[in-house]
This record gives sequence, C-alpha cells and structure tokens, in this order.
Amino acid sequence: MSQLNLLGLYQPNATLLHRISPGIKLTTIMVLSIAIVVVREAWFSVVALAVVCGAVGLAQMSWWALFRSIRILAIGLALLAAFHWWQNGPEHAIAVVGGLAALILASAVLTATTPIDQMLDTITRALEPLRRFGVNPDAVGLAFSLLLRFIPDIGERAFEIRDAARARGLDRSVRAHMTPLTIRVVAHALSVGEALQARGIGEDERPGQR
Repeated sequence: MSQLNLLGLYQPNATLLHRISPGIKLTTIMVLSIAIVVVREAWFSVVALAVVCGAVGLAQMSWWALFRSIRILAIGLALLAAFHWWQNGPEHAIAVVGGLAALILASAVLTATTPIDQMLDTITRALEPLRRFGVNPDAVGLAFSLLLRFIPDIGERAFEIRDAARARGLDRSVRAHMTPLTIRVVAHALSVGEALQARGIGEDERPGQR
C-alpha cells in the first residue's frame, strides 16, 4: 500500500461505519470541527481523539498502515506541539494538537469508509439550495474530489523526492526537498486548472456571450 493513500482511498468492508450514510459522517466531522474550535480545552481534545481512535478500530483500519500514511503529518504535529508547549504550556499544546490529530484521523476514517462518489453526491445535494446565491454545487463537489486525490499525490511525490535527495546525499537539505516538490505541486495544479477550463468549469458567463 502506498503511503498517504489512507487519506484518499476507500477500503471496502462491512463494518458499522461503512454502512452509515455519508451525510451523517460528514455532519459528524463538521460538528466535531466546530466543537474543537469553540471549546479549545485539553480535556475535550483528548476525549475527541479517544473517540476517533475508537472509530479507527471500529472501521477495522490497520494502525500500522495508518501511522505510515500520516507519519509526515505526525512529525508536523509533534513540532507544533513542542512549539505550543514552549509558548503556552502543555494544556494549550494538547488542546491544539490533540484537536488537529482527531480531525486528521476522522478524515482518514471518512475516506476509508465512504466511496468518493457517494461522498460527492451527498455534498452536491447538500449545497443545491445555495445555487440561487451563486454557488455551483457541482464545482464544489469536483473541487472536493480533486482535493482528496491531490493529498495522496503530494505525499507520493514528497517520498519520491526524499528518496532521490537521500541517494544524492542531500537528505538533510531543505532546498533539495522543497524546491522540486513546489515545482511539481504547482505544475500539477496548473494541469488540473487547464483540464477544468477545457471542460468549461470556472468560466463566468458574461452578458452578450453564449
């Protein structure tokens, strides 16, 4: 299994979480996100993280594969925790990093237990009432789909660049990692934009144009 794929790959199974409707799961993550931001307490982040860890077990996801898939994010969270611990103390660090970790794991559970097409259909239907205000539900759904596919792609490219830098003895060079990664990410984003434009997505209708 390629690394970071757990953040964008459906894993078929017959667990309870697989049978729950995408709308309920998306709503749960939305409520969890708002609660973490509003409460901002260490105890709440710990409880949220424990509940999400229980969901990982309920979905029968491999902990080892999950760790491998998010280890870059885990390193970033560890550095963030150290910074907040130093600046504001342990409780603040736990509140911030624990909440972020809970949301990351919740997103992994969502994508592992929900087919992308069902998720996009749910999002599109939920946004349909906003069409009268100028929101394009189809475009939002497509953007969400591209995001889910883009995250694993960035991870794969990062690991390829890391291996190439290590082979040249530049594994500790930030420039050797970030420069090619930035170029590849921008190139990929441009190609996606061109593909969307070719399909007529994102083009504004102007008066007098057909």
